[in-house]
Amino acid sequence: MLKEIRTREGDLVQIKEDIIFDVKGLIHPPHRIVAFPRYIPEPLGDRERKGQRFKKIYSLSARYRFLEKKLPQYIAHDPVLDETLCEVPEKDVQKHFDPIEKLGKLRSSEKLDPTERIALKLAESLNNQASLTSNAIGISGSILAGLYTASSDIDPVVYGSRNCRKVHAALGDLLEDKYGRFKPYSREELKALFDFRSKDTMMSFEDFVRTESRKVMQGKFLGRDYFVRFVKDWNEVKEKYGDVRYVNVGNARIEATVADDSESVFTPCIYKIGNVQVLEGPSVGHIEEIASFRGRFCEQARIGEVIIAQGKVERVTNTIRKREYFRLLVGNKPSDYVILKH
Repeated sequence: MLKEIRTREGDLVQIKEDIIFDVKGLIHPPHRIVAFPRYIPEPLGDRERKGQRFKKIYSLSARYRFLEKKLPQYIAHDPVLDETLCEVPEKDVQKHFDPIEKLGKLRSSEKLDPTERIALKLAESLNNQASLTSNAIGISGSILAGLYTASSDIDPVVYGSRNCRKVHAALGDLLEDKYGRFKPYSREELKALFDFRSKDTMMSFEDFVRTESRKVMQGKFLGRDYFVRFVKDWNEVKEKYGDVRYVNVGNARIEATVADDSESVFTPCIYKIGNVQVLEGPSVGHIEEIASFRGRFCEQARIGEVIIAQGKVERVTNTIRKREYFRLLVGNKPSDYVILKH
């Protein structure tokens, strides 16, 4: 067990069985970490580290199937979140992978392979273009775990609201440079992304293109796919586990207007909404926001746009502010989506 472990979105943790989990969010139950298996030992796996082979698990359903078979004790119904999750006991964690530390090692290394060089160039390009503070960016994903392939995506993580907004603006500028190293996805590349994601998030290709084609947090850098994750810093998260409680009141499909998209780039992301109509599902009080812990729902809609969304309605009780409201949580089921109204 590691001492005084503190984990957040973008981090990875490994248990003694050599299973590597990716951490979700920044708020966790006491002595447990909300995280899902990502890389698992597999003799026929396509990834290798120190002579051991692994395979990557993609969909949530595959992750839960693996847990049910191998680690059923990690599946827990969280009473605060009112959701069945994977919660890794801190005492089981053998190794904590930190994206900032990983980038530091890439910077100091005298010998990098092509994938590591591209990751370092991408991070430094963002760092320079946005004039970031120190320790504001890291490298997550398969490179962090040391389990990347020659075609692996690059997964930078940016920390702190101010840094995140600076990088987001910088990416917009970099993608507009037709002769630069950053390129937006073409329609053909979006089709490949759609074919991959549609296994876990169902929507039509045209709806997918309408939202994904304008996102700046993803694209190609020197021909390699990248996805930049934006995460708030520790000092920006005042909420503690149990301060806010959630109760599942059923699934719903709604139509709404985005009233505030200022939190849409972060993971987890939030969209404040108005003019809400419940098209299907339980009739509840005013649904104030749409939230998701999945990066694919970031940048999904902009202020003033009308959206159709499907997900789980939750009653949210803030015990500190003595306030109660409803939200729509998306991303836990393949049937969840947020699309622009035609």
